[in-house]
Amino acid sequence: MITDVPGVLVGHHHRLGDGWATGTTVVLVPDGATGAVDQRGGAPGTRETNLLEPENLVQRVNAVCLSGGSAYGLAAADGVMRWLSERNLGFPVGLQPHEVVPIVPGAVLFDLPRSDWGNRPDAAFGYAACEAASKTFASGTVGAGTGAVVGSLKGGIGSASEVVDGVTVGALAAVNAGGEAVDFATGRAFAADHEVAGEFGVRWPSRPGAVPPARTDLNTTIGVVACDAALSKAEARRLAVAAQDGLARAVRPAHTMFDGDTVFALATGARELPAGIGTFADGQRAAALDALCSAAARVFARAMVHGLLTATAASGVAAYRDVWPEAFEG
Repeated sequence: MITDVPGVLVGHHHRLGDGWATGTTVVLVPDGATGAVDQRGGAPGTRETNLLEPENLVQRVNAVCLSGGSAYGLAAADGVMRWLSERNLGFPVGLQPHEVVPIVPGAVLFDLPRSDWGNRPDAAFGYAACEAASKTFASGTVGAGTGAVVGSLKGGIGSASEVVDGVTVGALAAVNAGGEAVDFATGRAFAADHEVAGEFGVRWPSRPGAVPPARTDLNTTIGVVACDAALSKAEARRLAVAAQDGLARAVRPAHTMFDGDTVFALATGARELPAGIGTFADGQRAAALDALCSAAARVFARAMVHGLLTATAASGVAAYRDVWPEAFEG
């Protein structure tokens, strides 16, 4: 999971039932991490993304806030800032320990139809998600994935990781895409071939699935890719760019005008990339970064499949396990 990257924690808070199906997920890095972002699609909902541009002052972020609630859900990050400020975590702006400004970029997905109007995440959701942050966390219909839908099926939170040359690369995705994640002629996830050592825990079916379209006009997959390498903001952005490729492998179509697909990158800096020798220095570092980018695409695609498979039905939207239950048998 993304928390296999040392220094990364994840917390959820959500409400499900009684007119609610929405929530917030926080990826917390208490010691800070170099941050970057890549945004695609025509309908983004984001906060504090400009400061992640390589030319801007702030280098490290303290958390990333992912939330349901469309643009209303951006308020959840206020609670994350309060939680961090109470612990003196943030960008120093004065001489006293408490004189800090927590750096909390964020993005939201569109899940408003799954809740009664007016029921959406606020600052209390972000604060509670920080309180719940841990190395272990649930997947599926939780946090920012509570009201998520991927094409015709229920979406949710998924996560995955791998190790490349000693560097851990992990991803977390809130799967809420306009495109489908499954070939309905066979029941096989589009990114099924990315599976590692039977991790998905299913036997892929080979029959069509009959599901009435449950599409909405507004969607958006949001997520984070993290690693423990020491990267610049520009290099971290390459991770986010590559992770978007993983998203595109997992859903079809991806990055539409009605998706605001946004992926953040976090690099904690615990491990140095190879420095190289002489004229080969730049090429050796670029090759090491390229290997991490390839991993970022793979782990994000796998996280997308986990978000699909662990989701459970909510607000009248069927989950994958409801349409192909035999995949989970035996």
